[in-house]
Amino acid sequence: MKRKSFENMDCPIAQSLELVGEWWTPLILRDIVLLELTKFDDIQENLGIAPTVLTSRLRHLVEAGVLERRQYSDRPPRFEYLPTAAGRDFETVLKALLKWGAKWAGTPVPNRSDELPR
Repeated sequence: MKRKSFENMDCPIAQSLELVGEWWTPLILRDIVLLELTKFDDIQENLGIAPTVLTSRLRHLVEAGVLERRQYSDRPPRFEYLPTAAGRDFETVLKALLKWGAKWAGTPVPNRSDELPR
């Protein structure tokens, strides 16, 4: 089932969800922004996400200006994904979700970012 688009809603929350509300997207951003996993294979392995889904979500985040795609190898062509200013600002949202989840979803907050659940 295709989800409803929020692009015509005049609400900052709806517009934010239009950018980062797809299934997997917050976890992809968690891996890149908080865990500093920037290479496709590392993100895919950590999340266990289908490569086609990861490709689609990364492409959307690059087009939206949340991530930058940078080539780091020619043979074979390999890319890494780095947060832009918008992506780095999303860290506050991720940390708020982490705190909220610890309080209301029953998962404890780690003491350090290297202890984040993977």
